Amino acid sequence: MADAPPVTDAERAKSKNMGALRQLWPFLAPYRRLMALALGALTLTACVSLILPLAVRRVVDNFDVQAGQLLDRYFAAALGIAALLAVGTALRYYLVTRLGERVVADIRTAVFDRMIGMSPAFFENIMTGEVLSRITTDTTLILSVIGSSVSIALRNFLIFIGGLILLMITSFKLTALVLLLVPAVIVPIVVLGRRLRVLSRENQDWIAQSSGNASEALLSVQTVQAFTHEDLSRKKFWTVTEKSFDAARTRIAVRAWMTAIVIFLIFAGVVGVMWIGAHDVRAGTMTVGELVQFVIYAVMVAGAVGALTEVWGELQRAAGATERLVELLNADDAVRDPVAPVAVPDVAKGQISFDDVTFRYPSRLSIAALDHVNLTVQPGETIALVGPSGAGKTTIIQLLQRFYDPTEGAIRLDGVDLRDMKRADFRKMIALVPQDPVVFGDTARENIRFGRPDATDAQVEAAAKAAAAHDFLMALPDGYDSYVGERGVMLSGGQKQRIAIARAILRDAPILLLDEATSALDAQSERLVQAAVDDLAKSRTTLIVAHRLATVKKANRIVVFDGGRIVATGTHDELVAEGGLYAQLARLQFTDGIAAE
Repeated sequence: MADAPPVTDAERAKSKNMGALRQLWPFLAPYRRLMALALGALTLTACVSLILPLAVRRVVDNFDVQAGQLLDRYFAAALGIAALLAVGTALRYYLVTRLGERVVADIRTAVFDRMIGMSPAFFENIMTGEVLSRITTDTTLILSVIGSSVSIALRNFLIFIGGLILLMITSFKLTALVLLLVPAVIVPIVVLGRRLRVLSRENQDWIAQSSGNASEALLSVQTVQAFTHEDLSRKKFWTVTEKSFDAARTRIAVRAWMTAIVIFLIFAGVVGVMWIGAHDVRAGTMTVGELVQFVIYAVMVAGAVGALTEVWGELQRAAGATERLVELLNADDAVRDPVAPVAVPDVAKGQISFDDVTFRYPSRLSIAALDHVNLTVQPGETIALVGPSGAGKTTIIQLLQRFYDPTEGAIRLDGVDLRDMKRADFRKMIALVPQDPVVFGDTARENIRFGRPDATDAQVEAAAKAAAAHDFLMALPDGYDSYVGERGVMLSGGQKQRIAIARAILRDAPILLLDEATSALDAQSERLVQAAVDDLAKSRTTLIVAHRLATVKKANRIVVFDGGRIVATGTHDELVAEGGLYAQLARLQFTDGIAAE
């Protein structure tokens, strides 16, 4: 585990910029009317608060003159002021909180929309758990700021400005003395505030890493337990969490020091001013009511400054959180749709071609996963890709879906480069059965319907029957409507694979990609599924990554990969006769498999 949080010096420097909060404006702008109403309610409550000291002054200065009537008026006015404060505060709370929830919901949606469309290359450099932490933890900080802190800050700012003006009207001399304290208060806010911004960003980075660590361990809990790795996983998570706590503890300490220094300076100044004011009262240059009014306003202004320093700390944290979210929104993706996409050709009649394709994964640039590959698949042809692990077979499947772009060369559908088309358009023409079948935390029916969201129940069940999944699905407690658990934990590997095959059958796309589609099936299920796959492949272009003899033998052509290169092409019989790598694989994998059966 690294001793430093995953944040660069450049990022720390950027976190000193409170201007990051300006990047929230595009999310606030659509709700200008709501903001205006909230600001109106906030201004009302601030103004009502500033009226109170005026009433107190009148009571004090006129206490001996018609005291009873004055008190009656004062308390009646106080009741009216209380009602205004109640209504204004409730309205402010409703409007501001609603605004905060709405904006944060929009931010979460925007970040998720961006992330769900990012290519796999992006996720090679960031943990999924960290992305989730930013979507949840960081947006919660922004919610706190928009839904509470900004409201408090604006209200106290209005009280500060209004109170300062009324202080000058009450006693210009005493106000001038108070203003001499301002530089002494601002200095610690600026100096310690910079440190707070850096610590806040560091704290959030550690929280995100902690979340990513937990997500990775929990999603692989069976493997963790199978290898008795629980204690090491606990220690790793504890280490990262403690780093987060250490950063938070330092941030809290700095903020506490800043708060203590500012509050002491403010109230020490108020006490000094009160002492001077008391002497003015004794000298007859100031009434008792004016002094009381001045003191109340001074306390209000001091309290407003204190509250603003508290909110400043929250704004610092929100600035760091905003930066991290904006980083995701502005993340550069190596795979992009063209500005003016070309229409997708009729791939049911077209061909797939890999023209001198070389590819290196972004995280492994020194190794060529594919090395000058030339491959043409004719319409309706079934091609089997075979070779040892790491030879480049699955990479062909990934590049054809444009999860990555070739480092060199081009991949074309009917002569059109994939990079010239919109990804969502040509991917609709492809059905995939991956090597590791993905099953979502939903019902079995909806997992199959994932292949074609508009499919009817009858079509879903027909696809399941074709994939030899109908019988085991009907045996579940609620049949097709049974919940299969997160990542399909309630199903066996073979059952998950059959659901994935049913999903591909339901999609009914002109291009079919099978990446070890029958690897997790028992012999009987494989025969049933293989029959369905054979029927499915007859009417579409099919690329198969497989080691099973039955699948490979029926292909129109077999393409043998080794070290990212195509080393042989031909039918099963031709390649066996050549006696090369394929014949060796056949002896090791296929013949032994038949003997074992």
